[in-house]
Amino acid sequence: MRLPLIPLLLVLSTLPLAAQPPGVDEALSRPILAPDQTKIDTQVWTATQVPVLQVPATRGAWEAQARTLRQRLLDEVVYRGKARDWRTQTVKVEEFGVIEADGYRVRKIRFEAVPGLHVPALVYEPVIAARRPSQKIPVVLNFNGHEGTGMANSYHQARAINLAKKGLYAINVEWIGQTQLATTGLQHYKMNMLDLVGTPGLAVFYESLRRTLDIGLALPDADASKVAVTGLSGGGWQTIILSALDTRVTLANPVAGFSSFVTRTQWPEKDLGDSEQTPSDLASIADYTHLNALMAPRALQLTYNAKDTCCYRGDYAVGNLVQQARPVFELLGASAKLGYHVNYDNGHNYEQDNREAFYRFLHAHLLDNRPGFDPREIDVTKDLRDLATLTIPVPADNADFPTLARGILASLPAPAAPTRARLQALVKAPTFTARAVDAGSASGATFWKLHLDRWTVPVTELTPMTGAAKATTLLLNDAGRARAGDDARRWLGEGHRVAAVDPWYFGESALGKQDFLFGLLVAALGERPLGLEAGQVAATARWLKSRHGAPVQVVARGPRTSLIALVAAALEPEAISGVQLHDSWKTLREVLDRNISAQQMPEMFAFGLLAEFDLPQIEALVAPRPIVAPGR
Repeated sequence: MRLPLIPLLLVLSTLPLAAQPPGVDEALSRPILAPDQTKIDTQVWTATQVPVLQVPATRGAWEAQARTLRQRLLDEVVYRGKARDWRTQTVKVEEFGVIEADGYRVRKIRFEAVPGLHVPALVYEPVIAARRPSQKIPVVLNFNGHEGTGMANSYHQARAINLAKKGLYAINVEWIGQTQLATTGLQHYKMNMLDLVGTPGLAVFYESLRRTLDIGLALPDADASKVAVTGLSGGGWQTIILSALDTRVTLANPVAGFSSFVTRTQWPEKDLGDSEQTPSDLASIADYTHLNALMAPRALQLTYNAKDTCCYRGDYAVGNLVQQARPVFELLGASAKLGYHVNYDNGHNYEQDNREAFYRFLHAHLLDNRPGFDPREIDVTKDLRDLATLTIPVPADNADFPTLARGILASLPAPAAPTRARLQALVKAPTFTARAVDAGSASGATFWKLHLDRWTVPVTELTPMTGAAKATTLLLNDAGRARAGDDARRWLGEGHRVAAVDPWYFGESALGKQDFLFGLLVAALGERPLGLEAGQVAATARWLKSRHGAPVQVVARGPRTSLIALVAAALEPEAISGVQLHDSWKTLREVLDRNISAQQMPEMFAFGLLAEFDLPQIEALVAPRPIVAPGR
């Protein structure tokens, strides 16, 4: 039941200027932290939380460890919530015609990745006149990255046509959010909408991959013992996530698709990756080093570009991955099945040099050096087709992340009575110990570096100029404490002591360019941005209470810090006396209704929060302390 909100008093009152210190805005804007301090602290902390690949002494011990690791990733990262049902559904395939060509044909198909989401694909089939009836055909899955022309991209076509002409099946599938599936609702940072309602957005991607593999193995005379997967960039990521977790894959050759999470922390603007690459809780169990190791003793070639202009450049990305995987391949007697290739052409590419490296690796480790297979590329320029020719229609009402999230939310049972313990389990707010360091003062203002274990937040404390402070108000602002001047003046005028803080990600604690990628990484490590921020606010409130002897009210302005303040108050009943929330939302469903992405508000996507709590349930945990939310 929703709690009644206390009306805001004295909104229009004139504040006594004599009660305010001079230069409120200047004091709130004064830097306290070292330049880039929060970003550097975040880089160091996230790197130290990434699990280290442990290689046991025996083959049997590794095989047991690999089975456990693979199962945990499937059960604890991919298949949660509604995704458990998706896992058991059979794939539905529709046919949309055949293109006949010299030595091969192209079948145009469409399949459901998850119920309601239809994905186009092309199946390149060899036409072998003299093939023996018992001869099996190897299968190669080709996954795309962020490309405007998708399956019509020339290097996808060149690779798939070459494979078909050389006697292999080649399937090229459209990537979710790209080309024919390039809708606003399938933009990758929207996948976290599903996380919010308790089903991994990652599962949508993984089901598309798994069903592609199912389709490949169902082809006539497909050789289930010879299945290869490859792709560039996002296609490289798809290659390793499917191949590591599905042992039906025999060989994998990702191209410029990922680096270790530790490497990513040092190259955040290049490597941190989209939501699917950094999904909730993955890095709490495994790094990409583990995924490579899970390929052993199956064949793995890691291809990277020395002159890559996008990401995962060869000089820094590949060495660590090979170094970490090699002991596992050696332990299993499969050293020869681990390879790497560095390309020196310009750009982020899967051009002829990389393709021929793939054909050579395929020839050696999938085809057992089969006579008659030439790893040199056939010139198929005349066979390349335009996007219109290769387009496969998709339904006008094709599902996307918002519609899937709404459907899941509607299917959930009514939430149980809210408890503080359950909210804590979802947001994972740390209980920080505060250590304050005086960073200077000015007339009526004191500046603090508040050390919270491995984190430091800036606090500006202002005192009224006349008389003792009646109470303490802690200010938060979506735009940072430098923009909290109006709220500070109001509460100083009421005779309050004011402390303004910038928790992680906000104001002076901002992370710079591509900040949201660190938000995704924190969630991937098993923590939650919302919990980290609420934990910092709660710790600041406890410090202020111990300093001044009484609980504090928290006043937030904006939907993001309002949620942080509300969660902090729900989890900290002793040090927070109440909250005032300005420009806040009535419901977390606004994330879906406003089409918000993790790129915009990463703290709004704590996994499973909306499945169990909406704002009224969190407010119930604050009661009977006052909640003031004017305008809603």
